[in-house]
Amino acid sequence: MNLFKEILEAEKQLQLVVQKTPLLENLNLSEEYNATILLKREDLQVVRSYKIRGAYNKISSLTEAERTQGIVCASAGNHAQGVAYSCNLLQIKGVIYMPKTTPKQKIKQVQQFGKKYVEIILTGDTFDDAFSTAIAACEKDKSIFIHPFDDLKVIAGQGTVGLEILESAKKPIDYLFVPIGGGGLAAGLSTVFKQLNHNTKIIGVEPEGAPSMKTSIANNKNTVLESIDKFVDGAAVKQVGEITFSICKENLDDIILVPEGKVCTTILRLYNEEAMVVEPAGALTIAALDFYKEKIRGKNVVCIVSGSNNDIERTEEIKERSLFYEGLKHYFMIQFPQRPGALKEFVNTILGENDDITYFQFAKKNSREVGSVLVGLELKNKEDIHAIKSNMTSHGFEYRYLNEKEDLYAQLIG
Repeated sequence: MNLFKEILEAEKQLQLVVQKTPLLENLNLSEEYNATILLKREDLQVVRSYKIRGAYNKISSLTEAERTQGIVCASAGNHAQGVAYSCNLLQIKGVIYMPKTTPKQKIKQVQQFGKKYVEIILTGDTFDDAFSTAIAACEKDKSIFIHPFDDLKVIAGQGTVGLEILESAKKPIDYLFVPIGGGGLAAGLSTVFKQLNHNTKIIGVEPEGAPSMKTSIANNKNTVLESIDKFVDGAAVKQVGEITFSICKENLDDIILVPEGKVCTTILRLYNEEAMVVEPAGALTIAALDFYKEKIRGKNVVCIVSGSNNDIERTEEIKERSLFYEGLKHYFMIQFPQRPGALKEFVNTILGENDDITYFQFAKKNSREVGSVLVGLELKNKEDIHAIKSNMTSHGFEYRYLNEKEDLYAQLIG
């Protein structure tokens, strides 16, 4: 099968289903990086992500006999919405397996898009758990599995994003940043660009806590990660696809790993400065620009904004992770004197005028004289932490700094 020809066929198949999303320059980012930064706004699709492209292209290609068998998919959210919407449009029954950790907003949207044609089953903690359950169900019921990324029809559908970018671009594109989860979008996009515009550098972007494609390419074999950080739920998989791996290892020029905290900072910035609501995976490519700023100076750059299905209930965690990454949120276990005026002394002599106590909880009393207190501090300037530590030492406040103890900190932010 010629993948590029499949992508051209997919473009025709999707004409009446997907939006041709805009390719827009972001003036603030262009000024910051001294480059032309263009955003491909796939967050503006009907299902608020590019996943409708691959899902519909695959499902619409099924024979009548295959359609009557029913379809099954596994997804952390966006593929599920694409499949659900496709089931509704094509009036095909589908069962969708999603991790129990999927944001509630995504689960609700899946049901709304699929209406009476889909059933949702929550299982496991990760995409990989949901995937295993879905495959077992297919084998039992003889249903058709719609893979979220490792299928040529799905990859071809995602690749139509690349055709639209080249159609919309007014100047040659020097760098294209694409998020990677299972690798379907990266495989499709890179195939288009290697065929039609091979001078463009294709830069894959993965979350630091789930570097499945980068690890696999480094090992020269598709590698299963033992554990992952599930925060960037749309791009957190333990293993990429076999097909996507074989394409990406040949086509990608580089892969950047972006810390989850940096992703959170980018989400907040886009909301506050651009009135854009993006999900963690949707912010990956823009977050990556900081790590490539020297190379992209003076260049034409495209970032794929892959989706906007963010759950408002995650806002506090996003803020917390961002502050922690930026060095503005700190936690201590402090041995606090058990005497009147101790807290006032701490505020007046330890903290600066712009520092705030955001968390204060007695853990236990070690003796009549001191008690362990968990203290959270939020700073205006990250450099202030050095003075705070010095002040505690000089005033006799014994402490343990918890930010450097990952397990303890993880418990604090959930």
